[in-house]
Amino acid sequence: MGADHARTIDRRIAGASVVAIADFDHARAVAVASEMRDAVTFADGRTLIDDDGVDAVIIASHDSTHKELVLAALAAGKPVLCEKPLAPTAVECREVIDADAGRGLVSVGFMRRFDPSYMELRRRVLSGEIGDALLAHCVSRTVDTWPGGDSASTITNSAIHELDVVPWLLDSPIAEVSWHAGRTSRNSGSRQDPQIMLLRTESDILVTVEVFLNARYGYDTRCEVVGEIGTAALTLPSQVVVDRDRTRSVAYPADWIPRYADAYRIELQEWVDSIDGGRPSELASALDGLAAGLVADALVISMNERRTVRVER
Repeated sequence: MGADHARTIDRRIAGASVVAIADFDHARAVAVASEMRDAVTFADGRTLIDDDGVDAVIIASHDSTHKELVLAALAAGKPVLCEKPLAPTAVECREVIDADAGRGLVSVGFMRRFDPSYMELRRRVLSGEIGDALLAHCVSRTVDTWPGGDSASTITNSAIHELDVVPWLLDSPIAEVSWHAGRTSRNSGSRQDPQIMLLRTESDILVTVEVFLNARYGYDTRCEVVGEIGTAALTLPSQVVVDRDRTRSVAYPADWIPRYADAYRIELQEWVDSIDGGRPSELASALDGLAAGLVADALVISMNERRTVRVER
């Protein structure tokens, strides 16, 4: 993810340049930096953050490192865009908020807020075009997943996108959750996969979320909102369908990067513009990161205790 952010900023974002890259795998950092005009590399993230030549920081490292690196950026007084999740737990998210101390330096990479299709879906839902929203159905499927993840990380790392976009889409916070599972894929290792999550918003809208990380056939994100007089839904992931031999087919991307390329570009440009203009950005804030983290915490409790859980506020 970090390499893609670096390439996007270098090639497609006005008003910014990549000046430094750090990675646990230093050889990878060197390889990516070689594609940039003037980027240097550092052996660790903290050294990069403290460098006087760095004005702002993007964190796209392992989830477990997010809090530590965000706190380092805050200590240096630098704007920081942290990929989701802000931190693996709500307790850690609160530490970040306390350290930010109202400065508004922290943004969270919930890029679906900038995806043109999600933005249009939200506009139509909130306009009342389909009447009051009653239900929503979300699906998130990937080809496969990294080794070593567990069932909880499906929630905190993958479903976290839905836990942010649902209240944004419906303009209603998530109030109550329950976690469900049946048979698991033989490709899932020790992780329960797929998982079903049932969310209830403060305005009593029910939302189903399916997360299937080893779906194999392609990267597939779906979302449908059911209203009193109609429905609104995301379209297929490709704008091209092929009709041949009495069959209609559509191509799925291999992962999320081509699917959300526009969203990442728009998000990054807004972040850079906000820093350059000295104004708050339209990106998700640290408080939004905490809100999603609180829902994720509740879902992990539901998974472990097999019960419906109210979301802490």
